[in-house]
Amino acid sequence: MTTLHSSLGPNPRLVRMFLVEKGIGEDQVKRVHYDIITGENRQDQSYLAKNPLGTIPTLELDDGTCLTESWPICEYLEEAHPQPNLFGETALERAEVRKWARLFDQEVVVPMTMGFRAGGGRPMFEPRMSVVSVEAGAELSAMSDEKWRWFDSALGDSNHFALGRFTFADLIIFCFANFGFTVGWKLPEGTDNLARFVETHNQRESAGIWQQAE
Repeated sequence: MTTLHSSLGPNPRLVRMFLVEKGIGEDQVKRVHYDIITGENRQDQSYLAKNPLGTIPTLELDDGTCLTESWPICEYLEEAHPQPNLFGETALERAEVRKWARLFDQEVVVPMTMGFRAGGGRPMFEPRMSVVSVEAGAELSAMSDEKWRWFDSALGDSNHFALGRFTFADLIIFCFANFGFTVGWKLPEGTDNLARFVETHNQRESAGIWQQAE
C-alpha cells in the first residue's frame, strides 16, 4: 500500500490537502507521522534509508519507490489520478499553473522559510542545520513580506491565481499562508485580497487538515 510519511509543516499538509482534493482516501494512501519538533525524521534510520536528507514528506509507493519533495509528489499524484484536475488540462494551462507555483516558491517560500528558521524557529533549527544570522533572517522575512504584497496585487478581485479555478498554484499559496499563521506570522499590511483568498479557501473540505491535531 502506498504510504505518505508526514509531519507538521506546510509541505506535508500541502500533499495531504492535495490528496483530499483528488478524492484519494486513507484506504489508498496510509499516513505515518513523524515528530519533527524532536527531530524524529532525522534520527529514524529506517526513514533515512527512504529519504537520506530526512525531509518530510516522502511518498513510498507499493513497490518501495520513494518520492520526495511536495511539488513532485503532487505532480505524480496528478498523473496517477488525473481527475479532478489541479495542474491544468493542456500544456498551456499546465505552464500557467506552474508559472505561479514557481514564482511563489522562489519569491516567497524560500525567503519566508529561511527567515523563520533564523528568527522564531531558530531554537529548533539551529542545532540541526545551517541557518543564516538573525539579521539576515529579518531581511529575508522583509523580502518575503514584500512579495506577499506583490501577489496580493496580482490576485486582485479573484480567488484564483490561474485558470479561473482552484489549482495547485492556489493550494501552495494557501498552505504557506496557513503555515505562517501557525507560527505567529500575519499577512503583511496591504494584503486584503490575500486575506479574502485565505478565508474563502478555508471553507474547502481539504482545509480541515489545518485544524486537525497531529
